[in-house]
Amino acid sequence: MARNSRELAKRPAVDPQDEPSVEWGWHGSFPRGMMIAGWASVLIMLSFLIGNHQGRIENVWLIVIAAGMAIGLIMHSVRKRHAWRR
Repeated sequence: MARNSRELAKRPAVDPQDEPSVEWGWHGSFPRGMMIAGWASVLIMLSFLIGNHQGRIENVWLIVIAAGMAIGLIMHSVRKRHAWRR
């Protein structure tokens, strides 16, 4: 007979030493949430272009960073779509 709830719980297949989050039940990610947050970040970066700043260097940096983020999100999407072929 089991003495406590730990003995009743089924042991995970993943070693907790490799992935400590297994012990408390989290073992996953939010792929769709990551994409939504990424594109929201790109839109927020581009919305910073509207403002009362005088120089143009701020605009260049904002556009470059937003473009880099967008390229990264597109590359991630393409890699994820073609990952099953490997």
